[in-house]
Amino acid sequence: MMSTKRKEMNRITLRDFLIGVCCIPLLGQAQQRPNVIVFMVDDMGWQDTSYPFYKEVTAFNTYYETPHMVQLAKEGVAFTDAYATPVCTPSRASLMSGMNASRHGITNWTSPFKDRPTDAADLTFNRPEWNYNGLSPVKNINNTAVATTLPQLLKDNGYFTIHVGKAHWASAGTPGSNPYSMGFVVNVSGTSTGRPASYHGRDNFGRLTTDYHGTENLQEYFGQDIFLTEAITQEALKTLDFPIAQKQPFFLNLCHYALHDPLMPDPRFYQKYVDKGLSEQEAKYASMIEGMDKSLGDVMTYLDKKGVANNTYIIFISDNGGLTLPPSRGGKAYTHNKPLRSGKGSIYEGGIRVPLIIKGPHVQQVGRRVGEPVIIEDLFPTILEMTQTTGEIQQIVDGESMVPLLKNRKTVDQNRSLIFHIPNKWTANDGDGFNFRSAIRKGDFKLVKNIRDQSLELYHLADDIGERNNLIDNRKYNKIKQELISELEDILTNNSAPMPVRK
Repeated sequence: MMSTKRKEMNRITLRDFLIGVCCIPLLGQAQQRPNVIVFMVDDMGWQDTSYPFYKEVTAFNTYYETPHMVQLAKEGVAFTDAYATPVCTPSRASLMSGMNASRHGITNWTSPFKDRPTDAADLTFNRPEWNYNGLSPVKNINNTAVATTLPQLLKDNGYFTIHVGKAHWASAGTPGSNPYSMGFVVNVSGTSTGRPASYHGRDNFGRLTTDYHGTENLQEYFGQDIFLTEAITQEALKTLDFPIAQKQPFFLNLCHYALHDPLMPDPRFYQKYVDKGLSEQEAKYASMIEGMDKSLGDVMTYLDKKGVANNTYIIFISDNGGLTLPPSRGGKAYTHNKPLRSGKGSIYEGGIRVPLIIKGPHVQQVGRRVGEPVIIEDLFPTILEMTQTTGEIQQIVDGESMVPLLKNRKTVDQNRSLIFHIPNKWTANDGDGFNFRSAIRKGDFKLVKNIRDQSLELYHLADDIGERNNLIDNRKYNKIKQELISELEDILTNNSAPMPVRK
């Protein structure tokens, strides 16, 4: 995120890039254009893996078994300082649009039903006027953010576009809730809902109950002893047979419902973690992580078998930090992402820092770890550049392409700021960094603002990744403090960011 003037410069730069690409001849046959797979996991924390994104291996890294994530990192680039938003829908909207959440105004998760804001009641504030109906590809839908979507641009440029799994960009009754309206040629189970009713095929994934979260388009697996993660993976791989046979480049948006609650044991892996001594809830969680990792391995094996692995990008990311609240998780609240502070829903690092690994044709010096801060809206221009995709883009794009980082170069803007904004009451208790918060990260410094009481916190993340040493009253940091306060306020104002209204 940048100041208004620099945002406009970024808009011009992206437009000039797209115009310039029009003058570049395509690489001969269509199949030579790279394929792209976004492999998104729901609610996966930075520590929920045996691949250490931290500077050292931690106890969490020894609990979980994710060998395919480890392999992907060896063959690609791991980003140690990658960010999303505190909750799911804002991140998914940023990926689809390239806009920061403070600009698109989808600052909380969207209800499956139209015109139903999801804010909890608060004694101090009325809810902000946010875009609670989500993202829309067309104008004149109330309380939506309008954007030219990533899959539509890719589709218009000859890509076979596929969505499989969780969508959750918008509320039912709006175009944005329908993956076909968003630019996808194929959709399997993408709807307005944000979690499954059941992960078990023997329960029909909850589809034939009164719970509207029942997963759709998977009737083939009803009654079977199969986990939802496996069923989604099998369906995703089926959809790739056609574009590969036709030698047509494809974009697969593979978005797992795991690890979202309700936590349910994946029977293929559950007993292993019980035997390791994990509690029942934590063993369920660990089994779901390994099931997700198996899915990643199955995708990688499929690409190798089909002979397209070397021409396919895989982008692995989570939509927000890991869940840390009992009773869904076992143990003590706010501890499940250590050394990061707090978890899903929080403006602290545990709620917004996520695993990100990218493998593909432009990746140079594989096995590297990149510490430069990046954010989920960066994937929009990154994928456009990867695929040489052109087109008219109606929104201002806040993200910046990560392709230079994949090529082991620095980005154009070394001093940009990343903005995080959740002016809503996400949950009943303000907890550890929940509700009514904004934050800005610039370099190694991060400023957090509590909108409820206007208090400020300042952290130096390089020395204090756990955000325990508040430097706000240290005169040594007065200059950076004032700079971050001013820039945060300017950006929120210029983006017309939603704000709560005091009663």
